[in-house]
Amino acid sequence: MTTAMNVTDLYPTRGTTEVSTPRQDPVLWGAPDTPGPITGGGLESFERDGFLAIDQLVTEDEVAVYHRELERLIADPAIREDERSIVEPQSKEIRSVFEVHRISEVFAGLVSDERVVGRARQILGSDVYVHQSRINVKPGFGASGFYWHSDFETWHAEDGLPNMRAVSVSIALTENHDTNGGLMIMPGSHRTFLGCAGATPKDNYKKSLQMQDAGTPSDEALTTMASAYGIRLFTGRAGSATWFDCNCMHGSGDNITPFPRSNVFIVFNSVENTAVEPFAAPIRRPEFIGARDFTPVR
Repeated sequence: MTTAMNVTDLYPTRGTTEVSTPRQDPVLWGAPDTPGPITGGGLESFERDGFLAIDQLVTEDEVAVYHRELERLIADPAIREDERSIVEPQSKEIRSVFEVHRISEVFAGLVSDERVVGRARQILGSDVYVHQSRINVKPGFGASGFYWHSDFETWHAEDGLPNMRAVSVSIALTENHDTNGGLMIMPGSHRTFLGCAGATPKDNYKKSLQMQDAGTPSDEALTTMASAYGIRLFTGRAGSATWFDCNCMHGSGDNITPFPRSNVFIVFNSVENTAVEPFAAPIRRPEFIGARDFTPVR
């Protein structure tokens, strides 16, 4: 299928039925021996599993700075009223704040830190820009999770990313226990694209950022994938990080413990994979969710 913009749609989705498509793109776009922060077989591990866990990406002192900035942002009434803030449907507490690298100089510095952006360049084999950034706040006693999904399915359908040449990093700002709603990934699932059934409603993002509907895999597909790949739950102290491919099937559970789980989430996309028109949505999502500024991170 070719869109009106003459860009071939390699990954059909949001049709009448679910469609499974083998990955058409590399996982690693750079050479395995590309110099950078990832060493010791880390790139090969990422290519195999679709993710790479880092025990300590930032120091305890730096975590304290980032956590204070998170608390400052969610306590700011102006931030709460900003459209970039998403609130929990029931508690009305802030769930996420998007575009934090533009709102906050502190998080802007984190994005351009070579420990962060350098890893993205190694994986994607090019200069990169920020497709999306946000802080996720998951307080104890009932914060809701994120249902199983592939980020690329949404970014392709609703933002217009043509190829699987994006990578995400989730940096823990609180400890990730095995009980407080941590990130779960199906290892190896990045090699199969699951095109979901059902059309994309207009302004779907307003609902999906609170509870995903369009772009959600069926129970049958998830059962098949989980049986084939298994499920890995990520735990670790504050300052740890998980890098994962844009097409990994992942999600997280509710946090009903007393222990909060907060993180900063950054998506890097290759400057050679810039967004076109959406492949399966009537309109683009807002720029604070899917960037249209493709300026490389320096």
